[in-house]
Amino acid sequence: MYADVYGEGERSVVLAHGGQFNKESWQKQAQTLERAKFRVLALDFRGYGKSRGPGDSEPMDAPLYQDVLAAVRYLRKTGAKTVSVVGASMGGWAAGDASIASQPGEINRLVFLGSAPNGPADKLKSPSLFIVARNDASEDGPRLPAIREQYEKAPKAKELIILDGSAHAQFLFQTDQADRVMREILRFLSAK
Repeated sequence: MYADVYGEGERSVVLAHGGQFNKESWQKQAQTLERAKFRVLALDFRGYGKSRGPGDSEPMDAPLYQDVLAAVRYLRKTGAKTVSVVGASMGGWAAGDASIASQPGEINRLVFLGSAPNGPADKLKSPSLFIVARNDASEDGPRLPAIREQYEKAPKAKELIILDGSAHAQFLFQTDQADRVMREILRFLSAK
């Protein structure tokens, strides 16, 4: 697996990209988190950039949660006291499923951008922030109902923020709500 690492310190964040993106797509958000004193690891999932692994020719069917867990465990092994994960779209599914598969306390906080875990949300082991645009839709229809359903099942210590517009996941950072999205992420990741 390949990743870009920004900053240093004991508080860290894994950035897990969506299917149309890669690790470089997080550069601006990673720099903002770095200025807030987080060590940031933006990963390339298998099948993206130079990263390879089982299923990399069909990433949507690959065990991407293992890529997230590998990044979390790398940060822990190299001195991180806390590790949170921000996942967008496909990266959000992987982040949620990583939380479900993780040891208790391994992932401190989760942020889902336009997504939710594939697995049962009641099995999430981390406080979770769900951010989604009200009119975000795929070819299957609006995403909000399924995200809200997973949010409702998630354990306590959770938040749901519904934004105006239709931007999906990382595309939120290309809208006039980009600053708000980043502020909400920083607030949530910095909470005690």
